[in-house]
Amino acid sequence: MSYSAAMRARLSDIAQQAGVSEATVSRVLNDRPGVAPETRQAVLTALDVLGYERPARLRKRSAGLVGLVVPELDNPIFPAFAQIIESALAPTGYTPVLCTQTPGGVREDEYVEMLLDRQVSGIVFVSGLHADTAADHDRYRTLIARPLPIVMINGYAPGLPAPFVSCDDREAAELAVAHLAALGHRRIGLITGPDRFVPVQRKVNGYKTAMRRLAVSDEELAELTELSLFGVEGGEAAAGRLIERGATGIVCGSDLMALGAIRAARQRGLSVPEDLSVVGYDDSPLMAFTDPPLTTMRQPVTAMAVAAVRALVDEINGHGAPHSEYLFRPELVVRGSTAVVRQDGAENPGRQRPTPPALPVPA
Repeated sequence: MSYSAAMRARLSDIAQQAGVSEATVSRVLNDRPGVAPETRQAVLTALDVLGYERPARLRKRSAGLVGLVVPELDNPIFPAFAQIIESALAPTGYTPVLCTQTPGGVREDEYVEMLLDRQVSGIVFVSGLHADTAADHDRYRTLIARPLPIVMINGYAPGLPAPFVSCDDREAAELAVAHLAALGHRRIGLITGPDRFVPVQRKVNGYKTAMRRLAVSDEELAELTELSLFGVEGGEAAAGRLIERGATGIVCGSDLMALGAIRAARQRGLSVPEDLSVVGYDDSPLMAFTDPPLTTMRQPVTAMAVAAVRALVDEINGHGAPHSEYLFRPELVVRGSTAVVRQDGAENPGRQRPTPPALPVPA
């Protein structure tokens, strides 16, 4: 087959795939005007689907790099944020550089130095040191003064002239308590992380507000509140203490902590939700498939990530996004880890019961 014949065959294939004429395909490939944007995109998509390489003139050039700093990837909520942020950045032409912190590994400040060396156009911080009230926030003022656009997700530092995007942690805790109270629970415990973190402080405030509406005394609140390390192990240890104090329902600061609470219950011969109801936080991927499926407070990850990217790109383009906090409403997702409180000794589930047959235990 001659070159011209092969070219016509390719044009025919692309035209058929895109649902347009060969003449339209030719105009798109030669980057000529007179083609509607949606038609042009259909032709480019057809090229990709059929495995043809786009002409050099049609290859989208990166508008620049954007740093994305997350605390870890063990908690599935952080990969979820990273994925949506990457998808939201794609149409803008910016390419994310993912920086993941691990215990004993590269610190946030070291990642920032690396990103500055790569001349990033801006940085998105997810649950970073901006959420830690014990951290020095001058590090962010230095970036803003460069000037370098930054956006913070989940955490708020008063006085920093930057956009913040957060889930409403206070409301999340109040909704979780209200859900358990509607099921008849009164001894409702709270497990969350260290109190120096802004989201933790907000969850504690929301929890106490909701519990006081149930006429629970401050003395009981102190007994039912456990601050621990984030993660399965921290949740397990804290839940064990709350179970021994007679908690029938537990609100957790993360889904991983909730899985730890379920494990603590099972190790004591208790069943979830028959003996203990557990509510998580995040609705991170796979929580619908745990045993039992986890009732949790869903963070609107997609809406939050898109808002963060929009604010960052506006800052980069000089449009100036509002330097305030955008609060997003959480959503209660009811699954199988919560149920009506037991009436037979429900106020004292901490008693040791016979160990049931082996059940799958969350990792």
